[in-house]
Amino acid sequence: QVQPVESGGGLVQAGGSLRLSCVASGSMYRIDDMGWYRQAPGKRRELVATITSSGDANYVDSVKGRFTISRDNAKKTVSLQMNSLKPEDTAVYYCKMKYDGYRYAWGRGTQVTVSS
Repeated sequence: QVQPVESGGGLVQAGGSLRLSCVASGSMYRIDDMGWYRQAPGKRRELVATITSSGDANYVDSVKGRFTISRDNAKKTVSLQMNSLKPEDTAVYYCKMKYDGYRYAWGRGTQVTVSS
């Protein structure tokens, strides 16, 4: 069973930066799409960014120009560089991986808190 594990969350002031990482453990033939989602208190979980196996990235409008998603296929990792953070970016950030063509796995999340 594949289990993504996130790291890199924390408390930062508005305008600051954080880098989230997610590494997949377990047995798999290949990792397909990888992505980051977030859920703020009282809100639904939303997509932040995704990246395909060939490196094509997509972002939600609210983070375009501030966040960058990247992946290292050899290390089975996906990262999210977050710059110019805003208080509204405060949320639990989750890593999601699609693997072996049709299977999905979620990480348990990492807290990001941006103070004003």
